[in-house]
Amino acid sequence: MSLKVDETRRDGWTVLHVCGELDLVSSPVVRQRVHDAVAAGRHDVVLDLSEVFFCDSSGVGVLVASRRLMRSCQGRLRLILPAHGAEDGSHVNRVLAALGVRRLFDVYADALVATVEGAEPLSA
Repeated sequence: MSLKVDETRRDGWTVLHVCGELDLVSSPVVRQRVHDAVAAGRHDVVLDLSEVFFCDSSGVGVLVASRRLMRSCQGRLRLILPAHGAEDGSHVNRVLAALGVRRLFDVYADALVATVEGAEPLSA
C-alpha cells in the first residue's frame, strides 16, 4: 500500500495527516513534508498518525529526525496516536513504546487537542 499525506492548518499549526504504511519506501515522503513545512517558516507541526497501520524502523527514524529538526529551529512537534483502535492502541504507539522512544514525543488523541495551546499530552 502507498502512503498518503494531506496537509491542513489549524490555529497556527501545520497538521500532516499520514495514511498508510510508514516504511523504508514511504518514510522519505513524510520527512520531506516536515522539511517543507520548516522551510516555509512553519515550526509548529502535528503528525497525525492515526491512520498509519504499519511502521518499521525507517518510519521511527523519520519521526526521531523530525523531532530533532523541530527542536533545532525552536519549533514543536506533536504526534496523534489514538489510544484505542487496534487491540492495544495504534501500531505506531506500540512500536515506539517497544523501542523505548515513545517518551520522546508529545502525543495527543486527536488534532483538536493537539493544536490547543497548553494542552497536556497523553502519558507515555
